[in-house]
Amino acid sequence: MRRLMQTVALALAGATVSACAPHPIVARDPQPPPSPAEAYDCGTTRLPLNAAISNCAPRYREAPTVLQSRG
Repeated sequence: MRRLMQTVALALAGATVSACAPHPIVARDPQPPPSPAEAYDCGTTRLPLNAAISNCAPRYREAPTVLQSRG
């Protein structure tokens, strides 16, 4: 009886492992990342029962200053 239970347990363990996808799905971002000139200011307000409201406003950065010197 013990060998039967052990065989059944091993079979169930093997079925559990094989139930996972052989090729797991990898989440990829379909959109390119934003440019360095784009930024957002976001604020979050907590609500009861683990809820939250977030509001984001775009903020545009100035172009970086590049100093060049001749030497």
